[in-house]
Amino acid sequence: MKIWLLKKTGAFLLFTWAAASLIFLLVYTIPGDPVAAMLGKMPRPEDIRRLQQSMRLDRPLVEQYMHFVQKLLRLDLGESIIDRRPVLATIRRYFPNTIILAAAAMLLALLIAMPLGMLAAMKGRGVCYVVSMVFSTIGLAVPGFLSGILLIILFSLRWHWLPVSGSGEIRFLILPAFTLAISLSAFLMRVIHTVVAGEMNQPYVLLARAKGLSGFHVFSRHVLRNALIPIITIIGLQLGALLSGTIVIENVFSWPGIGTLLITAIRQRDFPLIQGIALFLAVLYLLLNLLIDLTYPIIDPRLRHDHRE
Repeated sequence: MKIWLLKKTGAFLLFTWAAASLIFLLVYTIPGDPVAAMLGKMPRPEDIRRLQQSMRLDRPLVEQYMHFVQKLLRLDLGESIIDRRPVLATIRRYFPNTIILAAAAMLLALLIAMPLGMLAAMKGRGVCYVVSMVFSTIGLAVPGFLSGILLIILFSLRWHWLPVSGSGEIRFLILPAFTLAISLSAFLMRVIHTVVAGEMNQPYVLLARAKGLSGFHVFSRHVLRNALIPIITIIGLQLGALLSGTIVIENVFSWPGIGTLLITAIRQRDFPLIQGIALFLAVLYLLLNLLIDLTYPIIDPRLRHDHRE
């Protein structure tokens, strides 16, 4: 078990280093000069040279990379070149809003997907199956930004029930959370239906029913336990994707989250802030995957034995 944990931790650190290196290199492919963005139009050459020296942008790329890695080891993401504030402090200020939006969207998606997906699998090709398939097809076919615009037109501009944008109250959260939840619940519903239907056709289910166990007992004690691991894996992966996928929806609804912060940083060529946000999201995604792996032995005790071996 300890060896398995060490392997998982080692893989997490390796992928974190790879993600950090890739993000460092990709940021330098963004067109535009951050110094020119800071100094405005027609800057003086001496001002450009002085600012490049202070930001180490005049050093070779390898030296900049080594300095970047050294700061990462100290959990220092640098300072914004626009407002000179620490990147990590800026992320901390915006990230709670993204967490709130992602958590609300995931909760809504699970409330829709879990009952519909399970009922469609248990009842076979009936009304539940048709309703869930129609909903999932529409939800997956319509892009999130288009769903958001349609919801704004209906609930904000035509019926005046909900605000278009803003934050601070729960009414500002409803439209962006529901927009994210539509496509997410459609995908989760397909996965849940497929996984549960596959387990329902296994021989152990027929054997349990032949022994006289009730359908609810077979489902809750046997089918659900075996189906939980792939379902939780997909939910965890989708939660990580959801945190980074809120970028477009946050901008549609002007939600003050990390996605809006990232778009602003890209427009201003704020390299340290772009690097910090991208790395933060990458580490968060890897951390979620690690936590999901650690939950497997808790859900299924048979895996503890496999890991000991």
